[in-house]
Amino acid sequence: MRVLLVEDSEKLRRAIDFRLRKAGYAVDATGDGAEGLWYAETNDYDAVVLDWMLPGMEGVAIVRRLRASGRQCPVLLLTIKSDVAQRVEGLRAGADDYLCKPFAMEELLARVAALVRRRYGNKDAVRRIGRLEVDTLARCVRYDSRDIFLNPREYRVLELLVQRAGEVVSPGEIEQHIYADDVEVFSNAVESAISVLRKRLADAGALALIRTRRGMGYVLEVGAE
Repeated sequence: MRVLLVEDSEKLRRAIDFRLRKAGYAVDATGDGAEGLWYAETNDYDAVVLDWMLPGMEGVAIVRRLRASGRQCPVLLLTIKSDVAQRVEGLRAGADDYLCKPFAMEELLARVAALVRRRYGNKDAVRRIGRLEVDTLARCVRYDSRDIFLNPREYRVLELLVQRAGEVVSPGEIEQHIYADDVEVFSNAVESAISVLRKRLADAGALALIRTRRGMGYVLEVGAE
């Protein structure tokens, strides 16, 4: 899954960026509000972590612009503003959640994961498709109670397909959601990622979970086994 981080404190931005990447997210990060708006309007993010006070454009103004243009990416506002009136202002502007500084990094990660689940209409952290189990909070995968070890790219592909189980997901959509802007993406990158992921699943006994729809994309089929 892909996250946009807009935070002007370089120290905090680096810390959040590191923890998000360690948790398996693809991350685009900037400290400038105007650039953050450009990122958010250019790419399809699974969640946006947005500071309120930013150079170039305030976070709450970015939220208003995104909602006015019809973009519904989930937004978590970060701010030192803790009074009720300002929290209400952020939520009314269109933010989905709110976190006051200072905060525990584990809480931020949990809130981002919850926003991603909400985007795909899933309330539970653990998604089960037949005998496949994906814990989107712990970011671990099991099949028939056996652990399947995936690298971050493989996990992001699988999580996207699981969140959209039963739907065809195009290669372009997969590319948008698993690669950050600073990653050079080769023409066969998605096909290669799907091939490796299929092998990992097959080695665990899941032989036919991911199907190809020629000219359209890939689908993780419920009841495919």
